[in-house]
Amino acid sequence: MYRRGARVAGVVVGLSLVCGVALAHGGSLRNATQQELAVPTWLFLSTGGAVVGASFLLASFVTDRAFVAAVHEWRRAIPVPRRALAWAGRVVGVGGFALVLGTGFVGPTDELRNAAVMVVWVGWWAGFVMATYLVGNAWPAVDPFRTLSRPVEWARARLSGHTAGVSTERGAWASAALLLALVWVEIVSPLAEEPRLLAAAAVGYLAVAVAGVAVVGHGAWFERVDPLARLFRMYGAVAPIQRTDDGIRLRLPATRLSERVVTTRGGVAFVVAVLWGTTYDGLVGTPAWASFARELVSLGVPAPVLYPAALAGGFVVFHRVYWWAARKACETAPTYDDPETLAVRFAPSLLAIAAGYHLAHYLVYFLSLSPSLVGAVLAPLDPPVARTLVLPSWVSGVGVAAVLLGHLLAIWVAHGTAYDQFPGRLQAIRSQYPLTAAMVFYTMTSLWIIGQPSVTPPFL
Repeated sequence: MYRRGARVAGVVVGLSLVCGVALAHGGSLRNATQQELAVPTWLFLSTGGAVVGASFLLASFVTDRAFVAAVHEWRRAIPVPRRALAWAGRVVGVGGFALVLGTGFVGPTDELRNAAVMVVWVGWWAGFVMATYLVGNAWPAVDPFRTLSRPVEWARARLSGHTAGVSTERGAWASAALLLALVWVEIVSPLAEEPRLLAAAAVGYLAVAVAGVAVVGHGAWFERVDPLARLFRMYGAVAPIQRTDDGIRLRLPATRLSERVVTTRGGVAFVVAVLWGTTYDGLVGTPAWASFARELVSLGVPAPVLYPAALAGGFVVFHRVYWWAARKACETAPTYDDPETLAVRFAPSLLAIAAGYHLAHYLVYFLSLSPSLVGAVLAPLDPPVARTLVLPSWVSGVGVAAVLLGHLLAIWVAHGTAYDQFPGRLQAIRSQYPLTAAMVFYTMTSLWIIGQPSVTPPFL
């Protein structure tokens, strides 16, 4: 025990020496973690695109079908008490939800000292999401909305005697629309700065979940419609720890994405929404967007129209680029499969890109605000003075590495999927030409956003 404590203390002291600790003087959470990239923009943009293209060539001409199959099929069983962990997850989830409501309504108004703000945005949206694609998906057990809405399902089953449902396709499209709506609310509303509003939003989301369960049933809502449940399920497919029907298994990261994680056009739309949602969150905090938005408003465009229009327009662009790649793949392969078949099969590879960009977008955010998170949770009603870690400039390079690693994993997943989908080696390789071009487009966009200094979005 002494040695373990000494190690922990050493890590804390070492991190403090390397990073430093600074008082946080108000402002938004975005500004509290502002850090510019220490790499020239032209260098990492050109390098990033070249790395993705080179990785495609390497995967295509160096590996063979047997090697790819061996990598994707490797797995090891992990003995864990699933039932005990599930109950522990429910307790943690409901307890965390109670903490968010209690401190949100009656806690400090300073967002950097309020446990609700710190838990939701730093602990959950940054830290827990990162743990989901880096380790495994624990959200089905932790999800407080799933736990608290179960009585509604029991009452509904007793009163009606049956449970309604919703089709997989419609549920996926609804999830995509709801996810984009959540991203828009996050951007345009002061949820990260007003704890009372954040607590009210949590209650509102619970009300939506209860209404959804009452209409379509508990299983249908959380398996097909609820955007958070689907988001964590998609991110969890990237992780090395996977839950199966016969237990928990360890796999190589992202290898499950070569399976049929997505099955419908609506599922494709949701994956693109995940990718675009994180990109949009970063885009609106760049100086380029601020200048563009001010120019449009000066030309007479109403300010309230800017953000929803950009959200919808960007999603359409990302969605069309991907479907263009699917249609072109039918020509370059060539194959009798239609574009929808290829779009559904290759869509999961985009989740590796989304995970890499999320890590790049939120790693510095999470590390910088972790002292404030710990202080607010340990003393929720009387937290200490908010502090942030001042990170060294080289940490910004981790974001670039995360984006590139996500795209490299996506290339590998697409390569494995192509071998599984097409019988011929050359056909499998040629099918990836358009998808690789689309991935280069996504890479350059993500890296450009990461390379920009963070500013407060205008007109909000």
